[in-house]
Amino acid sequence: MPNDRDFAEQPRIEPLWRERLRQYWALVRGDRPIGWLLLLWPTWWGLWIAAKGMPPLWPLLVFSLGVWLTRSAGCVINDYADRWLDPNVERTKQRPLATGAVSGQEALAVFAVLMLVAFALVLTLNRLTVWMSVVGVLLAASYPYLKRYTYLPQVYLGMAFGWGIPMGFAALTGEVPPVAWVLYVANIFWATAYDTWYAMVDRDDDLRMGAKSTAILFGDMDLVAQGVLYTCMFAALALVGRDAGLGVYYWGGLGVALLLVAYQFGIARGRERAACFRAFLHNHWVGMAVFVGIAVDFAMRGTAVAA
Repeated sequence: MPNDRDFAEQPRIEPLWRERLRQYWALVRGDRPIGWLLLLWPTWWGLWIAAKGMPPLWPLLVFSLGVWLTRSAGCVINDYADRWLDPNVERTKQRPLATGAVSGQEALAVFAVLMLVAFALVLTLNRLTVWMSVVGVLLAASYPYLKRYTYLPQVYLGMAFGWGIPMGFAALTGEVPPVAWVLYVANIFWATAYDTWYAMVDRDDDLRMGAKSTAILFGDMDLVAQGVLYTCMFAALALVGRDAGLGVYYWGGLGVALLLVAYQFGIARGRERAACFRAFLHNHWVGMAVFVGIAVDFAMRGTAVAA
């Protein structure tokens, strides 16, 4: 006769719907928020500068949700494009598409749903923002294929990840002024730098498989190139501060961000995989420091005017 122990030792069967949701959550990197945060901070930079302070609630909600949706969609299409590569890379071989837990057709369906929801949100904004969102979709969908043909996919990632900056200005002001494009360029330098740390983690695997990246392009000069990229980022952010009339709190935020970047070079100077990955993750704090400087500067300015 079966006893309680027999029933207790039976393997627990996961419902099919729950198992699929778990695989889709892993596919969109729901358990890894770093990509969402790296996309969120520059979008908020743009929204706060465009609004000269706290932006209206609805555009803030649209762009914040849109960041999560488009980043998730970007992860899906990236894995779909990298089906030939990911099973052979140590860091990515357990991803759902690489293991076969999710099919290519499923991935495309998830990508389509995410982008349609994001587009529905954008439709609540003005016409210029809607048209610009089409460019954003093209950037996000085409980025993953560049690593087969060019050593600069990290630059293109910066273009895709920063597109929320000019879109935010378009949504709040009805135009995209020069300061928005300077901020956009600053983000391109920043994204190229932090994604180069990321690419340095996979450099050996990418070389073996014939994939391309800035880490491979820079070679032994990678740390020097990183220094140039971050210098260009801070130079562009300095121009933004001047053109937007930002004050001491903004410059203080840039100072903190500069110290955080110096720390990245300290931990990744030996180019070990784990250290480079830590340097990549650390950029979340860089983006936050810049945002806090912007937000506090406008908040204190408003407080001074009210007084």
